[in-house]
Amino acid sequence: MKTSLTYLFIICVFVLKAQYNTEFSNYGNTGRSVSVNLDFDAGSNGMNGNLINKLIWGGYIDNALKKESSKYLRAKNNFGINLNYDVSAFVKGNRKFDFLIGFKNQEILNASYTSDFFNLMFYGNQSYKGLTANLSGSNVNALRFQEVKFGAIIHHFDSVAKIGISVSFIKGEQLFFFKANKNASLFTSGDGSEIVLNSDFNMAISDTNNKKLTSFNGIGASADIYFETPYKSKAGKKSVLIVNANNLGFIHWQNNSVQYSSDSTLTFKGYKITNVLDLKDSTLNRINSDSLLRSLTNARREPFNVNIPTNLLIINKIYFGTQNFCLTTGFRHIFNANYIPYVFVEPTYKIKNITFGLHTGYGGYVRLNVGASVAWSSKAWFISLGSNSLQGYILPKYSSGQGLFFSVAKKLR
Repeated sequence: MKTSLTYLFIICVFVLKAQYNTEFSNYGNTGRSVSVNLDFDAGSNGMNGNLINKLIWGGYIDNALKKESSKYLRAKNNFGINLNYDVSAFVKGNRKFDFLIGFKNQEILNASYTSDFFNLMFYGNQSYKGLTANLSGSNVNALRFQEVKFGAIIHHFDSVAKIGISVSFIKGEQLFFFKANKNASLFTSGDGSEIVLNSDFNMAISDTNNKKLTSFNGIGASADIYFETPYKSKAGKKSVLIVNANNLGFIHWQNNSVQYSSDSTLTFKGYKITNVLDLKDSTLNRINSDSLLRSLTNARREPFNVNIPTNLLIINKIYFGTQNFCLTTGFRHIFNANYIPYVFVEPTYKIKNITFGLHTGYGGYVRLNVGASVAWSSKAWFISLGSNSLQGYILPKYSSGQGLFFSVAKKLR
């Protein structure tokens, strides 16, 4: 994940679809076109931007940074990274519709975690002597896949509305899934001589011996649906309603994938363990990790299906005056992704062929988002650049959330 993000951002600086991970949203700006697109966002409501930067880009995490970030912990917290980049084209069909073809890579990482889970990962169990750490509900989902997309948009449906639909054929590259169920916990005795682990969890991993971009560890399909219609509004001269659902699909992970499940209680006695993060080699040598894993889990190699995160977007646009000013309000939710429903407001103003926009939203993986964007359009080109989460770049110590969307489109006749 870190390497892919680094390479991608280097490319974007020199060459760099729009936000919300949807090909159809820019069609009104570009029409028939060939485009290169990027959509990236990351954030957490349980840690600050400085710690997120270390987790994404690497670097030393000291105790001061852990303490600084842990101020934002709640009983339950969310974390997420979404990275999508693609090349897509809308090509001529007939006077009522155009065809869509695209190639896309999607990388998704999200988690939900308790404050105890966070403290165990970063501090160990030193502070839990005589206490039980609650791990219930903590989960991690990591998914990477590529897709080939075919579709069409009817741009004169019922004379004014637009309807788009596409189908994608998916190649699954990597999967890691872990979920601690309701009884998962870790107890540490007061003197550190006993640890009791309630290992109530499920885990699934794709083929660990085949981790490359060309890896074909799964196969699947998905669909995107888009609807746009203008309507009359008393508030402005023109109003537009947009409903878009994408990534409606699944991936079938093949025979070399592994599933683990456990509902057992494991007790360690007789070892002087001050902190689980400071175990010495001599102690580790006395515990056979392979036999431990076999005794704890029901491990099996078998194919299984996983639903991919589905994105739902509802947007309402109202144009005022000479239609240079537009007020956009919207709702977004990503299902199967530890995502909190997101509401936002975007005022935009157009000066000649340049459009400036602001963004404010609440929900998602962070508490509050503030962003800005700019788009330039000519007869031959369309370029947009922006972020819905600038606060993580500007004030990483006091806030979380960062993002970038970028699109370059060459318009076709």
